[in-house]
Amino acid sequence: MGFDKFCSVGDSDPFWDWNRTWHTPSPDFTQCFHNTVLVWIPCFYIWVCAPIYLIYLRSHNHGYICMSLLNKAKTAVGLLLWMFCWSDVFYSFWERNHSSNVPAPVLLVSPTLLGLSMLLATLIIQYERMKGVQSSGVMLIYWLLALLCATVTFRSKILQALDQPSTVCVWRYTTFYIYYALLLGALILSCLTDQPPLFSQAAKDSNPCPERGASFLSQITFWWITRIMVSGYKHPLEEKDLWSLNQEDCSHKVVPQLVHCWNTECQKVKRTEEKSLYYPREVSQSESKEGRAVEESEILLVKTQTKTKEPSLLWALCLTFGPYFLISCLYKFIQDILMFVGPEILRLLISFVNNSSAPAWHGFFYTALLFVCTCVQSLILQKYFHVCFVTGMRLRTAIIGAVYRKALVISSAARRASTVGEIVNLMSVDAQRFMDLITYINMIWSAPLQVVLALFFLWQNLGASVLAGVAVMVLLVPVNAVIAMKTKTYQVAQMKSKDNRIKLMNEMLNGIKVLKLYAWELAFRDKVGEIRESELQVLKKAAYLGAISTFTWVCAPFLVALSTFAVYVLVDERNVLDAEKAFVSLALFNILRFPLNMLPMVISSMVQASVSLKRLRVFLSHEELQEDNVEHKAIAGSPNSIFIKDGVFSWSRAESPTLNRLNVCIPEGSLVAVVGHVGSGKSSLLSALLGEMDKLEGTVAVKGSVAYVPQQAWIQNSTLKENIMFGHEKKEAWYQHVVEACALQPDLEILPAGDKTEIGEKGVNLSGGQKQRVSLARAVYCDRAVYLLDDPLSAVDAHVGKHIFDQVIGPQGLLKDKTRVLVTHGLSYLPQADLILVMVEGEITEMGSYQQLMATEGAFSEFLRTYAAGDHTQNSESVPKSETKAMENGSATAVVDSSLDVNSVPKMDKEDKEVSKEAKNPEVGKLTEADKANTGKVKLSVFWSYLKAIGVLLSCISLLLFLTNHVLSLFANYWLSMWTDDPVVNGTQPTRMMRLGVYGGLGLSQGVAVFGFSLSMSIGGILASRYLHQSMLYDVLRSPMSFFERTPSGNLVNRFSKEIDTIDTLIPQIFKMFLGSMFNVLGACVVILIATPLVAVVIPFLGLLYFFVQRFYVATSRQLKRLESVSRSPIYTHFSETLLGTSVIRAFGEQERFICESDKRVDHNQKAYYPGIVANRWLAIRLEFVGNCIVSFAALFAVIARENLSPGIMGLSISYALQLTASLTWLVRMSSDMETNIVAVERVKQYCDTEKEAEWRHESSSTPPGWPTAGCIELRGFSLRYRQDLDLAIRNISINISGGEKVGIVGRTGAGKSSLTLGLFRIIERAEGHIFIDGVDIAKLGLHELRSRITIIPQDPVVFSGSLRMNLDPFDSYSDEDVWRALEFSHLKTFVSSLPDKLNYECSEGGENLSVGQRQLLCLARALLRKTKILVLDEATAAVDMETDNLIQSTIRSQFEDCTVLTIAHRLNTVMDYTRVLVLDKGEIAEFDSPSNLITQKGAFYKMAKDAGLV
Repeated sequence: MGFDKFCSVGDSDPFWDWNRTWHTPSPDFTQCFHNTVLVWIPCFYIWVCAPIYLIYLRSHNHGYICMSLLNKAKTAVGLLLWMFCWSDVFYSFWERNHSSNVPAPVLLVSPTLLGLSMLLATLIIQYERMKGVQSSGVMLIYWLLALLCATVTFRSKILQALDQPSTVCVWRYTTFYIYYALLLGALILSCLTDQPPLFSQAAKDSNPCPERGASFLSQITFWWITRIMVSGYKHPLEEKDLWSLNQEDCSHKVVPQLVHCWNTECQKVKRTEEKSLYYPREVSQSESKEGRAVEESEILLVKTQTKTKEPSLLWALCLTFGPYFLISCLYKFIQDILMFVGPEILRLLISFVNNSSAPAWHGFFYTALLFVCTCVQSLILQKYFHVCFVTGMRLRTAIIGAVYRKALVISSAARRASTVGEIVNLMSVDAQRFMDLITYINMIWSAPLQVVLALFFLWQNLGASVLAGVAVMVLLVPVNAVIAMKTKTYQVAQMKSKDNRIKLMNEMLNGIKVLKLYAWELAFRDKVGEIRESELQVLKKAAYLGAISTFTWVCAPFLVALSTFAVYVLVDERNVLDAEKAFVSLALFNILRFPLNMLPMVISSMVQASVSLKRLRVFLSHEELQEDNVEHKAIAGSPNSIFIKDGVFSWSRAESPTLNRLNVCIPEGSLVAVVGHVGSGKSSLLSALLGEMDKLEGTVAVKGSVAYVPQQAWIQNSTLKENIMFGHEKKEAWYQHVVEACALQPDLEILPAGDKTEIGEKGVNLSGGQKQRVSLARAVYCDRAVYLLDDPLSAVDAHVGKHIFDQVIGPQGLLKDKTRVLVTHGLSYLPQADLILVMVEGEITEMGSYQQLMATEGAFSEFLRTYAAGDHTQNSESVPKSETKAMENGSATAVVDSSLDVNSVPKMDKEDKEVSKEAKNPEVGKLTEADKANTGKVKLSVFWSYLKAIGVLLSCISLLLFLTNHVLSLFANYWLSMWTDDPVVNGTQPTRMMRLGVYGGLGLSQGVAVFGFSLSMSIGGILASRYLHQSMLYDVLRSPMSFFERTPSGNLVNRFSKEIDTIDTLIPQIFKMFLGSMFNVLGACVVILIATPLVAVVIPFLGLLYFFVQRFYVATSRQLKRLESVSRSPIYTHFSETLLGTSVIRAFGEQERFICESDKRVDHNQKAYYPGIVANRWLAIRLEFVGNCIVSFAALFAVIARENLSPGIMGLSISYALQLTASLTWLVRMSSDMETNIVAVERVKQYCDTEKEAEWRHESSSTPPGWPTAGCIELRGFSLRYRQDLDLAIRNISINISGGEKVGIVGRTGAGKSSLTLGLFRIIERAEGHIFIDGVDIAKLGLHELRSRITIIPQDPVVFSGSLRMNLDPFDSYSDEDVWRALEFSHLKTFVSSLPDKLNYECSEGGENLSVGQRQLLCLARALLRKTKILVLDEATAAVDMETDNLIQSTIRSQFEDCTVLTIAHRLNTVMDYTRVLVLDKGEIAEFDSPSNLITQKGAFYKMAKDAGLV
């Protein structure tokens, strides 16, 4: 044989000898094997890996590492090794020449090969240094392999030297020992890590992630995270403890890759589409213009039906994340193969116990092999999971980023197709779905592979009877598939209900003030309740399905085992079921169980993800705003600033045009006023100039940059100053200038922390006027060329409006050189405009200067004559400037209207004011409370409250059933081991039928117990989530207004979506799994102890280790999870804020900044998530090590005690031990998941303890049935304050208003006008004094009794999505005739009659499909419908043009003739004919008398009237 010749000269040295290596008490390899295979293994490894590794290094450059001591040492050792190998080669040559015996060829070949390999290793070490690799896995494995192979030779050489000293060759022995020592050195050196490369990210970072600099060993065992685990154990982790994200996980790296791939996909589809669409367009060219339009749209319709190709988001995702993710497939493959080593070793061990002649070392060898294999398997599995989770994390980052970027460019038609709630769900829920799927997606190929391998080994074990088991499995697959499909349909239904519920909650929270004023909470609570019930019905059906599927998957492995064993024993009575066959088969069935359970789960997970994928694809494929809607370059040289030619615009291509035949030419620097009735298209005109509308025909050009002030101010949740500066650099002098011009100075003096005061979401703590002024100040500060102002003066008092017009907008204002387009209802500003556009039904009917239009006697002059009586008087110009200014400063302008804590302004002198400005502390200005992360352990009371919500009885029944199931399972396996130990008589087992019958019975009863448990647990979970949601909703609705101003709506929505979702779906599942794994672990320990009592010595020690690892982990993981969930809400809050302000962001061109901010928030969130996933891996490796130790000890003690162990018991013990590792890991995962998810219950219960409003209704109602009958209001010494720590906002007001009086309430902004109405409705409770209505003290009434008997028309017209009818009468307490009558009196009848569904017309979210004026009229209709004796108008006509204003006023005069009307007036002309006027100043009564008397008294009211030009 050639090999033997190669090894030795005279065939004296064979390659392999069984007697020497296996059948012997002291094993060893042959000399030839030592010289060939053991030398070649490391060489083979490095030559195979080197090319791939070098290519990888070339493309992944991390920078350059300077020569360090470590590197010098590594290089030196490598070169020394090379020299010693080659010295052996030279020695062989020398021996040839100088000695009689010629050395075998192998002694030349092997050292040469080894020497070359060492040289290659040294070169790789240097190349790694140049590419910035700090610690190398490839090299570590190489040195380890070399050392292991050398160790075997080392032992052999020592034994040889002791046994046959004569054969020793001194030179070779010496070089070998030195070589061995050097190898050991090289291995130790390769475990250390080098310094970071030059200019690396880590050098710049304050708290870099230690992963990059960790050594290879530390990376595969996740040792590098231990530091954060220790600190998390000592004290709860905080923000500052978290590492920065790795560069490759950051948004700015990940998102652009996905966006690029997605855009490429879209381009491809576009190109193919264009090819198919060109031809028909050409055909219809010849027809007339009208005909062609119809034709073309028809053709397009036909086309869209046949068109199938959609851009594939899946492909884009694969291209982006596939390459990195592929590594995980390799890991998974290796791990799948290693899984089957366990059962094989079990087989060998059982045969070893049976065969008493086998040498003892076989047993120890198997045990060691088992330990090594399980450890390697653990390491590889955790590395696999790590890759998966990191991919999932990047995927989520990318999806959130892509959705955010898309939301900024989406067209308004597409924007209306999905509500804010749905788009936020894309980010939160759907991105999460992908993240969850990524961990399991490999099971799609790995599960079939595992099944095939398991069946192969089973076939070898039991022969054809395996087919019976396979048949059972195949039959169960369609059952599971049907269940999965059904679950999917339920899932979609539940998502839909959830979307609707969140949408409604969102609106309720946004319009909570209106709900409280109208006492509508109960109606809306019932609406949410209805949606919730339908959601729970679906969940209940899903729970029944879940119980069935749990039943099938607990019984599946058992049925498979039963059918296989039954067939095996019954086919031929000579088939004996011995321990080896039974337990190896059981171990294989246990392996089978996992892929079979996982497949349906993965399939349903994929189904969910495909639903999400579709939702995302639809959103990302939405139509975008066309870049060319507005041209900026075309107009660069001309004198005109804005130019529209033959413009036809609509909100979406499908609708008829909103604006027709527009021809406008606006010279640079001019002031243009746009006037017209409500709904005539004034705001649409501005949208068209911004490019927000679809341009169907014509051209639009705008020169220079644009600033935009929308009709409803969009305010961000940040400080006042940040709102005004809007991301521009700070110019202090200009800033001061702007603030003064926009009349914000007095407001700043009142706000708790000046301009550092935090403004709540949507500006809750600013009055309407202040929001509008901040919005205007933002535009002015940004200093643009063209200003589009959508009625910014409507929400401010007349004198403030005049001040702003003069200082900012008018011919002498800050913007006098800019082009200004002002939509306005204030007629007094028109004479100063250079050009006036009159709009009627989407067309410009007239344009020209004020004089021209007056002269032409057209619609405009008619319009003016009708409405000028009240508003416009010629002498309004003659008020001296200085006087206006003085009043402006004297009037403490501020916030009161919607809530704040600032109406208490002590009278200050000028000097005090300056001082106070300096001393203001930004902390005082904090308003919203961020979501706090709770610390420490979850209290037991939380678990108890959850169990109470389920019901104590149900909980006990569930537990009992569960216990029964596990006891039965244990007993069934014990029965099997007794069966296998039955004596064999004449080649058969006589008792087999009885054994088989009992075994089957035990299994079936086990299944029944599981079914009952699963069902009771799921039903319990649903009962609990119903109860928790109801109580939370009730608690939130019972909270006072101040609570909603402090709590961002994002937090509340997060509670209602994320936390309730957790309680609905996750917690019951986790409870099931937790109990399951706990009983599995206990069962396994019991069995092992029964089999090998010696293990009792080790188990307590390992148990302690387990306990410490678990406590360490849970402390850190829980806190990380909390930090992660706290940093999650800001992403969504910022996103929903952005969605509301997209038009403003686009107008100012601030998209980049907002994208950066969003990315920053996502990264901030992932910063807490990343250590969480690494902590999971850290834990799993530690725990699996504990598990692997238990397995090895069980095997070891079984080997030691093989004399007195029956094979059946040993098989039982080890097959249980093999399962233990997985159960242990699962147990800790579940116990920590339980703690982290039960936090949801804690957070839902959080609102039980917050302060509540007074009772809604008292049991014994003290009010007379028709109260109030007269409508007399009496205030006695009435005062109120916003918060305990603030001064009184209204002090000591005593007035008497008799029934039917009309009283106007006037005063500067912040005088306490709105506070008075809030006191009347008890939105804010009194501090002292009383209010009596018809002699009844309102403090003694229930809130609903009070609020439902008086009516308010609030300042912000709030409309909820739902039918018009629902918006007018949510309790359905009026007939249709009543509703139509109310609409008629509020001048909406014609509008509503023209709608397709009349009263059932669906209003969109926030009433977006009605104009602001129409919404205001809708609020009037609500008041008319309730028709109570007392009506409060809160600046209700601020957003309405003159005409509508007059309509409203005349309606109120005619319809509420016999009612008491309190009006908070901005425009004094509305209260000039009232019976009395109350003038408030700084919360006190200044004057109270009839308007005519007040004017003759020449007091405060006279001044205001003079300002407004009424006297």
